[in-house]
Amino acid sequence: MGMTMTQKILAAAAGLDKVEAGQLIEADLNLVLGNDITSPVAIHEMDKFKQNTVFDKDKIALVMDHFIPNKDIKSAEHCKCVREFAAKHEISNYFDVGQMGIEHALLPEQGLTVAGDVIIGADSHTCTYGALGAFSTGVGSTDMAAGMATGKAWFKVPSAIKFNLIGKPSKWVSGKDVILHIIGLIGVDGALYRSMEFTGEGVANLSMDDRFTIANMAIEAGGKNGIFPVDEQTIAYMKEHSAREYKIYEADEDAVYDEEYTIDLSALKSTVSFPHLPENTKTIDEITEDIVMDQVVIGSCTNGRISDLRCAAEILNGRQVKKGIRCIVIPGTQKIYLQALEEGLLKTFIEAGAIVSTPTCGPCLGGYMGVLAEGERCISTTNRNFVGRMGHVKSEVYLASPAVAAASAVTGKISAPEELGL
Repeated sequence: MGMTMTQKILAAAAGLDKVEAGQLIEADLNLVLGNDITSPVAIHEMDKFKQNTVFDKDKIALVMDHFIPNKDIKSAEHCKCVREFAAKHEISNYFDVGQMGIEHALLPEQGLTVAGDVIIGADSHTCTYGALGAFSTGVGSTDMAAGMATGKAWFKVPSAIKFNLIGKPSKWVSGKDVILHIIGLIGVDGALYRSMEFTGEGVANLSMDDRFTIANMAIEAGGKNGIFPVDEQTIAYMKEHSAREYKIYEADEDAVYDEEYTIDLSALKSTVSFPHLPENTKTIDEITEDIVMDQVVIGSCTNGRISDLRCAAEILNGRQVKKGIRCIVIPGTQKIYLQALEEGLLKTFIEAGAIVSTPTCGPCLGGYMGVLAEGERCISTTNRNFVGRMGHVKSEVYLASPAVAAASAVTGKISAPEELGL
């Protein structure tokens, strides 16, 4: 019985020839990640350890991104805690104001994640790096503390679901539509503690940004991780961004999967997730009533990359955000922000009546830079639409692609770009 891609990576990290689903292993870690919300908890846990040193100052990444620049005294104290810890242990990869970005956009850009890695992060969307052919998953702050101290973590080897991608998506259909379609298909617990393994000839028709988006939201289907095969696009991305060595793992032909699905990318349509679960999806043509918005957010670790901003700018160029709509655009990193500036995208957004923020997770978790009041609706390119996710418990969040979000900013209601003649 063969192994899946994920199982091969975990076996190697555990120093074993073979692992099976359900097996408990201890694996070596290539990277341990924390942010300004989760790291202070981990740091305080480390204070209780007899060993108060980190296993490798170069294999820990601390990214200040959720409430940065600090929104209040409490967030400032959290960052101060992490800042002092990073200085004490000489953490190489500490990112604060001026260098920071949204963690899951920043780390691949910085070349800190490559194929074959085993990565844990005290943030549920750490599964993003599966786009590069790495095993990456979110953990609690206590596990982060143990990882920082020992360089190891315990895992139960996951079983897997195989998603065979075929075809090529149409112009306005992106990775966000792919993963929303899948979550709508299998449900928010459809992949519970299982690896979501994407394969097939259709993978070549997805950009790296599309793959980051899909892997990012594996957790929204309950997945332990999402992972893509390493192809020419992946290798080109890693060579551009990283000097680290990578290792390619491929699933065995006789690997065992709990379930298999075939997704025809050419048949997919723009998809929107309605409140209050990501699985509550409708294609744009299934929305028969006007769903009027108050706010639009384009950004986050899911859709704040340069291709996302280019897509939104193409739609907003020469058009105006509808009066009464608040449109907030958030580049994922400082590099993306600068690139958008140099390409004239920021000018397009501002002339259209949107605002542009420095990189932050802010509105995604109802933190700041776009908190919703009672009864307000927001269409957002973020990854969760739980009750109260972006503010008041009686507000509503609709998840969509940058294309749909930008078109909706122009019309004031959920709309596809085609409705604007695009």
